[in-house]
Amino acid sequence: MDRLRGDPFYKQIFKLMLPIMLQNLLNAAVNSVDVVMLNFVGESAIAAVSLAAQYANVLFMVFYGLGTGVTMLCAQYFGKGDMRAVETVQGIALRFSMSIAALFALMALAAPQLMMRIFTNDPALIALGAGYLRILSAGYLCWGVIEVYLSVLRSVGRVAVGTALNTVAVGLNVLLNAVFIFGLFGAPKLGVIGVAVATSASRVVELLLCFWVSRRSQNVKLKFSLLFVRNKLLFKDFIRLSLPALLNDVVWGVGFSMYSVILGHLSAEAVAANSFAIVVRNFGSVLCFGQANAGGILLGQLIGENRLEEAKTGARRVLKLTILGGALGGLVILGITPFVLQYAELSATAMGYLRAMLLINSYYIMGGAVNTTLIVGVFRAGGDSRFGLICDILDMWVYAVPLGFFAAFVLELPVVWVYFLLCTDEFVKWPWVIKHYRSGKWLKNITREGLFEEPGKP
Repeated sequence: MDRLRGDPFYKQIFKLMLPIMLQNLLNAAVNSVDVVMLNFVGESAIAAVSLAAQYANVLFMVFYGLGTGVTMLCAQYFGKGDMRAVETVQGIALRFSMSIAALFALMALAAPQLMMRIFTNDPALIALGAGYLRILSAGYLCWGVIEVYLSVLRSVGRVAVGTALNTVAVGLNVLLNAVFIFGLFGAPKLGVIGVAVATSASRVVELLLCFWVSRRSQNVKLKFSLLFVRNKLLFKDFIRLSLPALLNDVVWGVGFSMYSVILGHLSAEAVAANSFAIVVRNFGSVLCFGQANAGGILLGQLIGENRLEEAKTGARRVLKLTILGGALGGLVILGITPFVLQYAELSATAMGYLRAMLLINSYYIMGGAVNTTLIVGVFRAGGDSRFGLICDILDMWVYAVPLGFFAAFVLELPVVWVYFLLCTDEFVKWPWVIKHYRSGKWLKNITREGLFEEPGKP
């Protein structure tokens, strides 16, 4: 431990990692609060919100993909000292994120019942989820701007700002959840709709805080004028590097949502149990995702400074930390399990599912930790986003999703066995991911010289 404290690399990564971990912890906390509060409304409410929230999960993966694409370029250009390039990348990313957010918002307003039918054929769940989606559409629009701006801040090392904004938004979300779910302080008792109102309101406040931070920032401004800045080379690089990252996270996110589709067509009890399992897994994953994001930022800055050997050594250190983090995450899940089983208001069948799901997640988290750190953190820091896309297309859509449908609807295996088979996906891709890491092919300086000598339009 003394060696970790004295090593400059570990000092830097912990400085970046701790605020990111806190932010991830807060996000996990607000999701758990939704489930805990809806626990008093009913099992159908939990299941409906869980299924409807799959669209938010997919949208999060889109924004996360754009954000990591932003980080790939901005971290390296920040390491190089080119802030004009950082601003231009921000504008390009905003064009994409705002367009995608608008599309999701339009779908949620115009066809929420159709969106719900993809996940379930239960009329009660469809009705509850459709109302939730309509209200949440406003939050989608704000979210697209927030995620890009916070990604740029993280790429230049200002991770504490994002954590502070997220803390305020999460606190407001929790407070408004209680107010509108239970009808406190004279407010209407809205139940499921109350969750959507709270989430959308907190997104609006978080966006306003982003503008407040921007006004006081010396180097990273949130300006819609950046939407109109054009640079052919940076646009080309953004498409080449960020699009595979975006598609990778969407492929993974949609594939993971298909797990909920499979469980949703098995039983409402399976969906409710999975809702609790996801919340607990998110708590266990906080450390792992913090390490992956912090490692990606630090390695990207090293590579942008052309310190490639230091970046290679740093990647090895990040991986070691991840293995430790995955083990600790598994212990966290095991430690939380008795409390979840004691207080969850579920049927006996759903409780049986939940007990097994939590046990599976206690080791499943290690598979995700290693893959996330290498694919999202290390590989993308070096500008390699294509490998992860190809890997997850094969793993999710050639292996895991078909296996899940086959096990559930052809073999008609019990719910727990279907869930167990779905949770083999992360371990199946380990051999290829580790081999690619050892090859060193991911390590590249992707910055350019003379970007603004001949301005042009993409």
